[in-house]
Amino acid sequence: MIIFLRSLLSPKTFSRFAKQCIPWLYAGFAVFFTYGLGGGLVLSPPDYQQGDAFRIIYVHVPCAFLSLLIYLIMATSAGIAAIWKIKLADHITRTSAPIGASFTLLALITGALWGKPMWGTYWIWDARLTSELILLFLYLGYIAAISAFSQQRSAEQVGRIIVLVGAINIPIIHYSVYWWNTLHQGATLSKLAKPSMDAQMLYPLLAMIVAFFLFYLAVLLTRMHRIISSPYANSATTGA
Repeated sequence: MIIFLRSLLSPKTFSRFAKQCIPWLYAGFAVFFTYGLGGGLVLSPPDYQQGDAFRIIYVHVPCAFLSLLIYLIMATSAGIAAIWKIKLADHITRTSAPIGASFTLLALITGALWGKPMWGTYWIWDARLTSELILLFLYLGYIAAISAFSQQRSAEQVGRIIVLVGAINIPIIHYSVYWWNTLHQGATLSKLAKPSMDAQMLYPLLAMIVAFFLFYLAVLLTRMHRIISSPYANSATTGA
């Protein structure tokens, strides 16, 4: 397992893998995004309760999903870096952070816009909303922490601690609608086994989630490839 990880995350192997995947990821994003956005905004019928206001779900749910998934990826890469001292894993964590923060901010903004017609207000201190806001603070706190240290080693060590400790917030976000009485609806994706959504609504939503995930991977690999290919690649991606 360790040998496989070190081989996969070696700079040369990762750079070659990234270079081959990037065009396909952007192409896949374009295909799924076009279908998802077109199907969600044009082809899907209005919701019987919310009317056309529900269509913001095609941005809100994928952003919320990615905000959690990216943080889990960061926690995994931080753990790999802490245990096996693989430098490239730290760069995956560092590069993912601003992308994850952007998705989290978009999830909060679109949630507020959706909440206004549904709840009569842009914001309430609901368990789901509050824990998602904490997630944004965790992203921003990590970014601020690693930028505050002049020594890269110290920045990486502090960053790993923040990410790994903050991972406890992920199950809180997911289960908040079950643990507490909240206005926020239950998890949308947990209903896929017995979906309550019409297929014309559900399939575009799934396509948008895939599109946003492919976009994240494309941006991540593009930035990682640039880091590895930079003049400082040897010092940035090798060593303990």
